[in-house]
Amino acid sequence: MVRIRLRRTGMRGQPSYRIVAAEKEKARDGKFLEILGTYNPRTEPSTVTVKEDLIYKWLKNGAQPSDSVKQIFGYTGVTERYERFKAGEEIEVLLAESEKMMAERNVNPRTRKD
Repeated sequence: MVRIRLRRTGMRGQPSYRIVAAEKEKARDGKFLEILGTYNPRTEPSTVTVKEDLIYKWLKNGAQPSDSVKQIFGYTGVTERYERFKAGEEIEVLLAESEKMMAERNVNPRTRKD
């Protein structure tokens, strides 16, 4: 079974993540099938970039998102746009909407001072 999950990158104490499609049995930082985006929780607000066309492809083929990825997809609007894609809306319209939303959301992030 394929899962869409987070793969940790970055130095110790400074995590950032890749959103990847990987086999369920593989290790967290092990072999993966495809990179679908990135997530950086250390910026204010957190920075998320996704390749929605690839995410739609994997979800359509039966991949299951992990709980943390479901939350990320929820507040970035990917889940809602995927439901509209399944209902028959054109993918070009959805991808344009996604690009606009990502441009507005990921404006000038600054690193937190933890």
